[in-house]
Amino acid sequence: MTALTPIAPGLWTDEAQPRLIGGRRANGEIIFPVPDGDAAALVEPVALSRHGTLWSWTTQGFEPKAPYSGPQPFQPFLIGYVELPGEVIVETRIVDATAADLQIGMAMEFAVVAFDDNRSTYAFRPRSAA
Repeated sequence: MTALTPIAPGLWTDEAQPRLIGGRRANGEIIFPVPDGDAAALVEPVALSRHGTLWSWTTQGFEPKAPYSGPQPFQPFLIGYVELPGEVIVETRIVDATAADLQIGMAMEFAVVAFDDNRSTYAFRPRSAA
């Protein structure tokens, strides 16, 4: 299988066990994603934890408005917020689960997954599904 192009550069590390890349501000606050342009100079890149807990979630049941450029035909997907302890809360797709599987506070793990035929994106999945 050929490697897919990341949906955007600099989102995760190039390690065997990749991690999201956040930014640490001068005051110690961690943000994600790292800002572009001049604002990027104000943060230090930092690899984030691969593990967190599900903070909140919902189902994206209809195709988002333009400029949505996801897989076609549109398929509903799970989306949520995963808290990376002591770091940041990340908005993310949730994979390898159904809505019935999810519970607030459950353990989640980072994953790189196919977004469409040519690109990959980041997601989190329940740790038991990894």
